[in-house]
Amino acid sequence: MLQAPIYYHGTRANLQPGDTLVPGYPSNYGTRRPSRYVYLSARLESAIWGAELAVGEGPGRVYIVEPTGPLEDDPNLTDRKFPGNPTRSFRTAHPLRVLAEVHGWIGHPPEQLERMRAFVASLGPQADPVED
Repeated sequence: MLQAPIYYHGTRANLQPGDTLVPGYPSNYGTRRPSRYVYLSARLESAIWGAELAVGEGPGRVYIVEPTGPLEDDPNLTDRKFPGNPTRSFRTAHPLRVLAEVHGWIGHPPEQLERMRAFVASLGPQADPVED
């Protein structure tokens, strides 16, 4: 019997089980224009990066989420940057339901995090999510 994948979402938002993440909020990257999608990953590592790189105040948080509609590969990371989908990253135009918060995850070392932040900042508007 196949087990459904566990999906994760990284953010700085303080959410509770039952809350929903919906499209329409400013992106965490690039020019921060409102996004038509909500992003998620089947890899905890990818969600940790999302939590650490998210703009805003407060600690990064990682949630286990349940999609309420169809998913598609995230074109920002799939084929455009990494052939196939090794990051197991997806997007959806439908809400994600928060099931639980992941506690005890380990973030990246400060120097690695700063290198990634500098890299994302160097992209400027190129860091805007693909919204096609």
